[in-house]
Amino acid sequence: MGGGPTGLQGPDFEKGIALAEVAEGAIVLGHAQGEAVLVARVRDEVFAIGATCTHYGGPLAEGLLVGETVRCPWHHACFELRTGRASCAPALNPVALWQVDTREGRVFVLGKREPAKPAEIATPASVVIVGAGAAGNAAAEMLRQEGYGGPITMLGADPSVPVDRPNLSKDYLAGNAPEEWIPLRGMDFYAERKIDLRPGTRVAAIDTKARTVTTDAGVTVAWGALLLATGAEPVRLSIPGADLAHVHVLRTIAQSRSIIERAKTAKRAVVVGASFIGLEVAASLCTRGLEVDVVAPEARPLERVLGPELGDAIRALHESKGVRFHLGQSVSAVGATHVTLSSGAELAADLVVMGVGVRPSLELAERAGLAIDRGVTVNEYLETSVPGVFAAGDIARWPDARTGERIRVEHWVVAERQGQVAARNILGRREEYSAVPFFWSNHFDKGIAYVGHAESWDRIDVSGDPASFDCAVAFRKSGRTLAVATAGRDHVGLEAEAALERGDERTLTALVPAR
Repeated sequence: MGGGPTGLQGPDFEKGIALAEVAEGAIVLGHAQGEAVLVARVRDEVFAIGATCTHYGGPLAEGLLVGETVRCPWHHACFELRTGRASCAPALNPVALWQVDTREGRVFVLGKREPAKPAEIATPASVVIVGAGAAGNAAAEMLRQEGYGGPITMLGADPSVPVDRPNLSKDYLAGNAPEEWIPLRGMDFYAERKIDLRPGTRVAAIDTKARTVTTDAGVTVAWGALLLATGAEPVRLSIPGADLAHVHVLRTIAQSRSIIERAKTAKRAVVVGASFIGLEVAASLCTRGLEVDVVAPEARPLERVLGPELGDAIRALHESKGVRFHLGQSVSAVGATHVTLSSGAELAADLVVMGVGVRPSLELAERAGLAIDRGVTVNEYLETSVPGVFAAGDIARWPDARTGERIRVEHWVVAERQGQVAARNILGRREEYSAVPFFWSNHFDKGIAYVGHAESWDRIDVSGDPASFDCAVAFRKSGRTLAVATAGRDHVGLEAEAALERGDERTLTALVPAR
């Protein structure tokens, strides 16, 4: 049955469908009471939830069932079929939960119902979260979702409420997303949930023996459990002119606003660095009508992460839109109207953006005496060397079961998922952090999704055509698949993520065969 005047698709579940039409492990898209509804069958039990992802509106019916959850094909948010809860970021809000009635061989969706509320949890006595980015915000929300009723204090150095940081270099910077989309929540959200969010509050010291934190204003806050989620700071090159007013970095909404304001009058932009954020900025500024040059020391953009095939495809896409690359070079100085390259050449520039990476903000953890190893060392439960102190996000270096090594990953979704797991472990769940890392990157109208973690590889296998952004690329080492990147193949990315979780090399090889 096709879509009607309302745009709804599939059968009317209020009228019922044959149980035989809902196969074991299958998803059926339909509607009830004027809303899109997804019906799924798992081990002879039938569930019904809202069919639209609460993150960016992805179609859950095109997603993947994994146990009693469904994963969104766009950014891999995970929803529980039994409760409708968003159990895995980047979605934070639940989908609607619907009542199902199975009788006389038919399935009926009767109406929405409220999931059972969790039992209230009173311990620890209080939770303090240092950092109000992806990990900190996700942790605060998860604490309340899990029933924690004690005081939660979230101290964020940024004067803004937590924002959708990936959008700062993508649609918002390009002018395709209004600013009201950028805050993750408003202050009223935190007030309603009794989360004491204090934006613009920088923590100066942590006393692990007294179990207190002290702000730079001298305010002391006691904690029963502490989560460090201080994130990272963008690198600003130490070159002449790096502190000029038209030279920018991008991490916060204020910095994105500043770039947008400068872009209103600028004509020529130079982006220093062919990183993901650098290239997303290049695409966004190009979309705004600026002439854009990208300067980077590597021979091919993003080759270190995505390999040569996707690196070439991304470069060709940018060049087709007018972006000019100056590879194998660096910027040696910035002037009022130009930048000077290491070759001696000059590029006109009235806007410069440095996208040369970030450094984890470790100073607080170091001064507090926590174990440090190129990040804050945590165990599989994201607990640091000091009991009761947890770390998540860009600063956390955790034991990765798939590689057998400690890794630190600077991705938004990873930070959110770690914040969620840390919150549950603060409440005593003893849940191992084992999520497969995931990130996505947008370039003009093309997107790339990446699951897994491959710091190095000895072979790359490609299925499809990277040049047309219709492909899956596997990064392998010693016969094992470490990561898979996809373009235009969302479902393959979901299947690869689930296979990496299971350690299912046979499925991974079937998804991206060896060349």
